[in-house]
Amino acid sequence: MNANSTIADDYEPTDTPGGLAALTRINFHSLDPEDILAVATEGAAALCPCRVEASYCTVDDEMKLCPSSQTERPRLTDMLQRSSWEGRIELPRGDWGWAFPLCHRDAVQGCLVIGASAEPTPDHHLLLQLLAQNAGAALACAKLHQREVVRASQLAETNEVLAAAVHRLKTRTHTHELLEAALTAGEGLQGIADALHRLTGRPVCIEDRFGNLRAWAGPGRPLQYPKPKYGRRDTFLRSLSTQAGPVRSGDRLCVLIKPRAEMLGVVALVVRDDEVDEDMLFALGYCSNVLGLELSHQRNLADLQLNLRRELVDDLLVGTDEQGAYARAEALAHDLRRPHYVVVIYSARGRGADIAAAGRAAASLNMNYLAGRQGRLVVLLVDSHPAPDALHLEVSRQLGDSACAIGIGSRCDRPADFPQSLLKARRALNVRMNSAHPWGLSDYCELGFYHLVDAAHTAGVVDEYVRQWLGVLMDYDAAKNSDLVNTLSHYVECGGNYDESAAALHIHRSTLRYRLGRIGDLTHLDLRDVDTRFNLHAATRAWRFLTAGT
Repeated sequence: MNANSTIADDYEPTDTPGGLAALTRINFHSLDPEDILAVATEGAAALCPCRVEASYCTVDDEMKLCPSSQTERPRLTDMLQRSSWEGRIELPRGDWGWAFPLCHRDAVQGCLVIGASAEPTPDHHLLLQLLAQNAGAALACAKLHQREVVRASQLAETNEVLAAAVHRLKTRTHTHELLEAALTAGEGLQGIADALHRLTGRPVCIEDRFGNLRAWAGPGRPLQYPKPKYGRRDTFLRSLSTQAGPVRSGDRLCVLIKPRAEMLGVVALVVRDDEVDEDMLFALGYCSNVLGLELSHQRNLADLQLNLRRELVDDLLVGTDEQGAYARAEALAHDLRRPHYVVVIYSARGRGADIAAAGRAAASLNMNYLAGRQGRLVVLLVDSHPAPDALHLEVSRQLGDSACAIGIGSRCDRPADFPQSLLKARRALNVRMNSAHPWGLSDYCELGFYHLVDAAHTAGVVDEYVRQWLGVLMDYDAAKNSDLVNTLSHYVECGGNYDESAAALHIHRSTLRYRLGRIGDLTHLDLRDVDTRFNLHAATRAWRFLTAGT
């Protein structure tokens, strides 16, 4: 029996008043059901000559032996259930038995089964009933206490969960605020990487989709950043796209930057697995979302600026309002008031030179530029006269060592000069592409003889000259869709050499011989005559020069 539950040791059962006095000394201080039933068991023996056959308490609305060390008596339990745990019970050997329900406020908390060799007196029976009521109240109090203990434990657990949720919410709110502040402040990729480094305390790297380093925050930046092979990188990106969370790659925890369907890059933390926590994973994932917004914004802004620049170039080349052109160029951070030159570029790739490659070439030569396209030609408007050899070499290098031809127009001091400079740049390109060395650069200002042609064309004289010497061939080509003027031009450019002329025209010698014979029949001119060949050479060059298309 619990030390807090006591029964007077000197009690001897007598009359009812004495029994009531003894009953008042039976104290149920313990909140343990086993202790309470032990006190009730001893108290029953102290109140009258009887014994406790079995004791029960309710657990989840079901009667269970308490303490559980009692021997199971299925027959007794069955009788108790039939009698609703109250009333007379038949015991072995014919002893008197009675089930006293342990109740409190009409709720049954347990049961004491009392047995005796003779039926107790009514006074003793009353004392046992009072003992059962006190025990029932004690059990109810114990259950209430247990319920409060459970509730207190649940409340403590709930408070812990709530405290953890509040901490997590504060941490994630701080993550949102810090990363979004870096985004809205316009600090770019480096600002966002710095913010993630402050949040996690770990080095951060941001790569584009090709594996190039775009930003690094924190210690340990490699002196030479390794770049993976294309095939391996593509496989890595695909593996990232199939995962819902970060993926371990060496010493890094990587997340794909993919705001929509397109993969824009990778953000990674340099961190060990045993250092990773939930807050760190959340910050890394949210950072990838912020970077998706930033990279998409950068791409949209670049596309917008590129379109605006191309529209400005297109308008300048056909002629536009001067003040409007200055204002639009200023909005694009380009000084149009400086002297400019029109540069046209043709690539041997067959689909026109790449605008980005031409722009990189101009930038590497420290030239400010606007870029556009006309047909298969890339057009650059540069603010300084390019060094011919350096420009051709750099453009070829940026195009992947692809052969290219370049023409440079005249100086433009105001927007109205650009259309004429474009025409001269195209004429310079045309001269270059129809020369013996087509892959190179020609500057209109250095064309010499062609300036006379241009001046004569302006005065309306050169057209008559060209018609005089080539008119019959030009008409024949137009009517028959033939190529006699072009054949004659290559023939005289090659100095009358059959092999070189046929190679330049990509035709057989016999085809060249037939065409030259047809030219002689139509013009009635002797191509062996020096003066005739001189005039035909000049006429074909003028024709080439004035035909600006390529």
